[in-house]
Amino acid sequence: MSNTLFSLAFGVGTQNRQSTWLEVFYAQPLLNPNAELVAKVTEKLGYRGGNQAIALTNQQAGELASALKGIDAVQAALLTRLAESAKPLVATLLAEDAALTSTPEAYLKLHLLSHRLVKPHGLNLTGIFPLLPNVAWTSQGAVDLVELPERQLEARLKGDLLEVFSVDKFPKMTDYVVPTGVRIADSARVRLGAYIGEGTTVMHEGFVNFNAGTAGPGMIEGRVSAGVFVGKGSDLGGGCSTMGTLSGGGNIVISVGEGCLIGANAGIGIPLGDRNIVEAGLYVTAGTKIALLDDQNNLVKVVKGRDLAGQTDLLFRRNSQSGAVECKTNKSAIELNEALHAHN
Repeated sequence: MSNTLFSLAFGVGTQNRQSTWLEVFYAQPLLNPNAELVAKVTEKLGYRGGNQAIALTNQQAGELASALKGIDAVQAALLTRLAESAKPLVATLLAEDAALTSTPEAYLKLHLLSHRLVKPHGLNLTGIFPLLPNVAWTSQGAVDLVELPERQLEARLKGDLLEVFSVDKFPKMTDYVVPTGVRIADSARVRLGAYIGEGTTVMHEGFVNFNAGTAGPGMIEGRVSAGVFVGKGSDLGGGCSTMGTLSGGGNIVISVGEGCLIGANAGIGIPLGDRNIVEAGLYVTAGTKIALLDDQNNLVKVVKGRDLAGQTDLLFRRNSQSGAVECKTNKSAIELNEALHAHN
């Protein structure tokens, strides 16, 4: 059997009373772990291939910790801590980046994104939604919704309050990992599975979904929807929106290039190239009719938003007198026509 794996992680998590996984925390997930580590883990766990989530006993965790001391000190130290836990433990081994088959696998891939080991669209997330149970995220962690009323009563009888922060499939990222060099004003607005690049600031009105994120540095005061990636040095103004592939974007991958500005309450349904500006309050979709102006402010032609997708150095604005959507460029009419034809 090959000693290569796509990913490997040891986790601790929460199960309901039927021993069904609700969530898993992986402190040190690995991408493409080294062959010596894989060989020792597979030997100790009796792993025979494929993508598997293997339940770990405390004894197995301790034995793995001893076996890995001379191979990977970080993983050995983690396993030593896990061996002392009273919570359920799991070893998740992914031989390949295939469609998901279990909750521990789904959580591992979300961790890989938020640990910046893989960028958005870099993982196969097929089947993720049925594998993420809808749970109550509370002051005592994840709670099965069926068990929630009894847990609330138990807390009250002890004079405590079981606070429910949200009821959702996705937890907030910062309960699992806080990437280096970021500011997040309201942690509830960044889901696990978001990729938050170094130097990114997410303000109170900002939101970053799973399998989406920022290269950093950048300022996020608007919505980064599922599947959207924001390039270096770009600014999303207050209340602005990016259309995700799950909310009307179809198969088009929406992205924001480097050095872009999307104004307050504006929005995009097309990919933006580098150094694009969208005026505050203007929503540009693939079907928006746009008057294309050259560097002399002369009308070249009327195009649809999709015709300008991914092109650089554009200013999208609304004419305050006519109401027409315009796109101002720094190119001549000849250069504009050549650029448009190149994207046909």
